[in-house]
Amino acid sequence: MKLEPGCIVRSIAGHDAGQFYMAVECGQRLVAVADGAKRTLGAPKRKNIRHLRKTNTVLDLSGIKTDEQLRAALRRYRLDEGGL
Repeated sequence: MKLEPGCIVRSIAGHDAGQFYMAVECGQRLVAVADGAKRTLGAPKRKNIRHLRKTNTVLDLSGIKTDEQLRAALRRYRLDEGGL
């Protein structure tokens, strides 16, 4: 799976399974992800790439500078997906 910064991913393993995140930094095995609430842009969570599922949505990083903007973008995405 090829990820790029700005891609929306869904956690499929761990205590945060089912949560949506935005990929901040992408390596070969680890991806730094943030949701703007518990995991901020300044302190992203590192997750194994095998524990994530890529979506077809990539956010424009120039429009997301703060955690509040990231939370709003992910909220819109969760609502479009039928979540809460």
